[in-house]
Amino acid sequence: MQGRLGPPVEGRFQSFPRGRWAEEFPRAAEAGLGAIEWIYDSYGMGANSIETDEGIAELMALSRSCRVAVRSVCADYFMDFPFVRATDAERSERIAKLGWLLRQAHRIGVTRIVLPFVDQSAIGDDGDRDAVIDALRRALPAAEDAGIELHLETSLAPAEFAALLERIPHPLVKVNYDSGNSSSLGYRPAEEFAAYGERLGSVHIKDRVLQGGTVPLGEGDADLEAVFAGLRRLNYDGDFILQVARGMPGHEVAWARQNRTFVERYLT
Repeated sequence: MQGRLGPPVEGRFQSFPRGRWAEEFPRAAEAGLGAIEWIYDSYGMGANSIETDEGIAELMALSRSCRVAVRSVCADYFMDFPFVRATDAERSERIAKLGWLLRQAHRIGVTRIVLPFVDQSAIGDDGDRDAVIDALRRALPAAEDAGIELHLETSLAPAEFAALLERIPHPLVKVNYDSGNSSSLGYRPAEEFAAYGERLGSVHIKDRVLQGGTVPLGEGDADLEAVFAGLRRLNYDGDFILQVARGMPGHEVAWARQNRTFVERYLT
């Protein structure tokens, strides 16, 4: 996950690393990582390289030279400006913003955008569900034009998430599975994958304690053995994005390498 290969910016746990994003490509290569999941958030607006022709050219040159891909975008912008609990005018503006982001992401070869519906953008009631379905339906033409999937990251229980997905059975709408978020909510991987495994599109790997925060891999309540067993049964062959707890500032490359090795044990 972008921003994790350098010290936190202004104390932020996760954000676009304004002014230092280019440093992450050689660091990712040094850590043996194959890709960076790009962040588009309100904090990075005006400095994010995917906003301009010059920035895109620099990003793609670094990607090629370091052999580190950018296949996905995590659209944290929609945490601050959610589709839920918004006026019709606000939702329309945000759908237009997503359309713009899809076009920019297409230019750098991105194949998926993760839309977070957690914390302040969480889906709470039937009105929120209707708002999300409305936003997705209106955004899908732009997603189809760009050839980019929309991956939903939610805090919904397995049956509720499956019911939401049934309302929009479009092949570009998929699930982003977050092992840490699920463990903090007490969800069981087997029940989650049984409910919506056929719509699984991407995976965030982290560990959290039940009803608590992020901790280093293996120190929380995430049942990673069950997670990876379930993913094998689903024949999942996509990326694993490390969204793990931060280590000691200044030791990000070594920490990333350690976490990569931790996950690789499950993959073998």
